[in-house]
Amino acid sequence: MEQTEYHNPVLLKETVDGLAIKPDGVYVDVTFGGGGHSREILKRLGPEGKLFAFDQDQDALDNVIDDDRFTLINENFRFIKRFLRFHGVRKVDGILGDFGVSSHQFDVAERGFSTRFEADLDMRMDQKGALSAYEVINKYEEADLRTVFLEYGELRNAPKLARAIVEVRKEKPIKTSVGLKEVLSPFLPKHKEHKILAQIYQAIRIEVNQEIDVLKEFLMQTSELLEKGGRISLISYHSLEDRLVKRFIRSGMFEGEPEKDLYGNVSVPFRKVGGLIVPTQKEIKENNRARSAKLRIAERI
Repeated sequence: MEQTEYHNPVLLKETVDGLAIKPDGVYVDVTFGGGGHSREILKRLGPEGKLFAFDQDQDALDNVIDDDRFTLINENFRFIKRFLRFHGVRKVDGILGDFGVSSHQFDVAERGFSTRFEADLDMRMDQKGALSAYEVINKYEEADLRTVFLEYGELRNAPKLARAIVEVRKEKPIKTSVGLKEVLSPFLPKHKEHKILAQIYQAIRIEVNQEIDVLKEFLMQTSELLEKGGRISLISYHSLEDRLVKRFIRSGMFEGEPEKDLYGNVSVPFRKVGGLIVPTQKEIKENNRARSAKLRIAERI
């Protein structure tokens, strides 16, 4: 399988296999990144097939694929239906999503996604976005910070983290990743420092990019976009995302259960295809960022 320097795609074969590609079908890769999944889809499409890809990151434009069957849309995939209609597409045969942060975004220090580098607090996947990590850390009320850390980082000491940040920023703004780490160092036990810091960064990143809202909006459009028998093949990297995907596939909802008719039957838009797929130990060894990936596949009923 082809790999790119920009991003080594996770579960490449399994994810594209999950789409059960028809050579003349229309497909969407909503997380283009380095184009690894898109290139694999294109290999399986015939001359009449079409592939549309979404990526809001300007850097992803450098990876555009020179192929008449391919169109890259430089927008957030929460607007999938709107922009596909702009291109004259109302129905598609499959949608692929790999919701992780790309290797490129982690590895470019100034983007501020990684705990490994000193960088300004940023974390925007869309560099044109108004909200950055700096605004979250320095402008959010203490209660809002607490909610971000608790809900998106699943951090039990969220109240202490929020209080520490608010106290320090009264004196001066917290501008860099190193500055943030210094503020939070009393809450980073030596044997768990990297794990806790990763959860904190995850929480801030999800808030900055509205990742949970984006995922919900996207999923709610998939059932209308997919042809009967069309498939979604979706990779999540943390429990918040995976729970949403799992519940949506099961019931077409994120909370509660679908209503039953007089005969006790429920009408749901998807049926699950196979079970949960995770990377092999070999893939994790070759690409450590694959370790938390969870792939779920479903078919439109």
